[in-house]
Amino acid sequence: MGDEVKVKDGFGRNYLLPQKKALRATKANREYFQTQKAQLEAQNLKQKGEAEKVGKKLEGQTFALLRQAGDRGQLYGSVSPRDISDVITAGGFTVSRTQVPLDKAIKTIGLFPVVVVLHPEVRVTVTINVARTEEEAERQARGEDVLADRTAEEEASAEAKIAAEELFEEGAGPKEDGEEAEA
Repeated sequence: MGDEVKVKDGFGRNYLLPQKKALRATKANREYFQTQKAQLEAQNLKQKGEAEKVGKKLEGQTFALLRQAGDRGQLYGSVSPRDISDVITAGGFTVSRTQVPLDKAIKTIGLFPVVVVLHPEVRVTVTINVARTEEEAERQARGEDVLADRTAEEEASAEAKIAAEELFEEGAGPKEDGEEAEA
């Protein structure tokens, strides 16, 4: 803030000036800036203080994000900064999508540390738990590998199903959806 820099004409004309991020370096603008400098610095310190308060509460939080995924944990799509900001906002903190810079896309289920920029000088890390169901999110949070071939429960239910099928005669078992009974 307060630096005088030379930028390309298009960048200044199309971005910096319309966004009110810069002023032309005229004598009048320099004098105006010197009178406003103390107020701008005080405002910046106030914003930084508020961001630090929110950052202390937000640091280390974990948020569950439910998405559809294949058997191998590959998401049908990817998690965007908007998705992350929405889940953090639903958790009680106000965060915009521009405050969540993702350097690489999240395309699998799992636990991912994500940096949230609350202020240019205040950055906090939250954990995003991407899962297919609430139960799976809880298992991931405990540290279990949800992508293991089968859990003990799934093995037991598969064995029980095989044992039940052996009790029935050929064709006497329960009908699958779409099968017609023979008359």
